[in-house]
Amino acid sequence: MNRVKKAVIPVGGLGTRFLPATKVVPKEMMAVVDKPVIQYAVEEALEAGIEDILFVTGRGKSIIEDHFDHSFELESILRDRQKFDLLETMNTSLPNEGHFHYTRQKVPKGLGHAIWCARSFVGNEPFAILLPDDLIQCPISCTKQMVTAYNEVGGNIIAVSEVEAHETSKYGIIDPGEYDGTIVKVKGLVEKPHPDVAPSNLAITGRYILQPEIFSYLENASAGIGNEIQLTDAMQKMIGASAYYGLLFEGKRFDCGSRLGFLQANISYALSHDDVGKELKKYLYKLLE
Repeated sequence: MNRVKKAVIPVGGLGTRFLPATKVVPKEMMAVVDKPVIQYAVEEALEAGIEDILFVTGRGKSIIEDHFDHSFELESILRDRQKFDLLETMNTSLPNEGHFHYTRQKVPKGLGHAIWCARSFVGNEPFAILLPDDLIQCPISCTKQMVTAYNEVGGNIIAVSEVEAHETSKYGIIDPGEYDGTIVKVKGLVEKPHPDVAPSNLAITGRYILQPEIFSYLENASAGIGNEIQLTDAMQKMIGASAYYGLLFEGKRFDCGSRLGFLQANISYALSHDDVGKELKKYLYKLLE
């Protein structure tokens, strides 16, 4: 069984729910406390032992590439002012040369198409997918939990979490089989089912470990919900030919693709932040009096 060494991070979305803020700045570069959302995903991947990361970008996303590069002028200023702590913080997530890669999704045809754009990068290896809109706060990174599970059972693994029954139409939902602790076999997948027909309330969260066979299913995939090529549809076709598991991960998920989820993430991360947590808690108590 090959080790999971590669990850794909799709960042080609338009971020229309955050307009006008995202007119110029990609939504992935919006900050949760003091780091852009995309940096949390990168740090999570690196913590899990991922060695190479591919960003599937789109027009107007070159700022992401700049973020994960040296800023020589700023570094020089910080060094001259002896602000070495800021210098170290700024360069924490910089990759070694040759380990961050970029390709462009020229037309936004959906998540499935974005992943298909990564086929040459992935080759014939298992790979992780991290959707930065899903920010997961936990002691051990969600992707690291998934790699641990993958090393036990192999196959394909999807991060899943419980949602309210009436919310199933917002998510991809799994049809669960038997459980083994936090790992559940996946019998089927349904994209955004109505609550009356949803097979469970276990929602697919934006973390996956997939086998490269997924590309053969994406190759000739037709548009699904939203007139987009859905990754869930391709995964559904793989079930039976390849083992699928869901991992009930430990952690709290925030939907940073929505304004409410983004605000919730900022509050939660700020409360756990060494510099501002205590004062923010006092402020919130006072605000809610």
